[in-house]
Amino acid sequence: MSTPPTLTLPPGVVTRSVVTDRGAFAGLQAEPEPTATASADAVPTAVLIPGFTGSKEDFIAVLAPLARAGFRVLAYDQRGQFESPGDPPPEGWVLEAFAMDALAVCAQAAPGPVHLLGHSFGGLVAKSAALAGPEAFASLTLLGSGPAGLVGRPAELLRQMAETMPRIGLSATWAVKHSLDVENGWQPPDDPGVAAFLERRFLANDTDGLAAIARLLTEAPDRTDLLRDTGLPVLVACGEHDDVWSPKLQSEMASQLGAPCVFVPGAAHSPAAENAEETARVLVQFWSRLGRGPLDRGGAHR
Repeated sequence: MSTPPTLTLPPGVVTRSVVTDRGAFAGLQAEPEPTATASADAVPTAVLIPGFTGSKEDFIAVLAPLARAGFRVLAYDQRGQFESPGDPPPEGWVLEAFAMDALAVCAQAAPGPVHLLGHSFGGLVAKSAALAGPEAFASLTLLGSGPAGLVGRPAELLRQMAETMPRIGLSATWAVKHSLDVENGWQPPDDPGVAAFLERRFLANDTDGLAAIARLLTEAPDRTDLLRDTGLPVLVACGEHDDVWSPKLQSEMASQLGAPCVFVPGAAHSPAAENAEETARVLVQFWSRLGRGPLDRGGAHR
């Protein structure tokens, strides 16, 4: 599971409630230092979407570095995650609903196109949002996120979780998941405060919403060709040891998109938490080459 290295907000990072016509979403935001020549509306903006059982805190270590590089950065809890309310979306708990939420948050984050990043399940959401409204985005980054839903044993476990979670509750689900994660090699954090946070965050999720995400992680279709056809600049990045969607699979997806693929050294499935410095450097390099403006359909991202 994604484990933030710290829960202490860096200087310049503040909590924010993002109020949209689809509800309110809990966020963490960092602003760059103001300049004499740039207006607030001209600041390039990035919006970061966390994955399954994650939250905005998964990005806590990259927010300040990205802001120092000149970007306004907003990470938010998705609907029903941690500190965002879990009111059922009008469409039901479907991938398109999470994507519409993302579009609504991005519209509040900046007056123009934003750089959108989705981690893991958040990448599936970000991809769906980009397909629904590519004009809203200056770029898309898929971080530790594959072309479609998971298959094999991981998918089987997720389907079991989706089926049993509403029946046995979040506390029992946490106990089972924690035990399985440790059995599969996950190391609980040394910091007792972070360890307690992981459990508290899991138990704060909306049960129906979390069960739906588990199910969606096995059902999401491969729409890589449709994404390529939007012309949206895309970056694929993942930890060199990603154990959810393999680096090989993500590299193949990048090739299909005609997009760069970067493996973050020393990281597994959560590069923003496991090697924040390198992850921030990769993002700054990608976003800075693109600028903030409308889509560059001439292939500037290649």
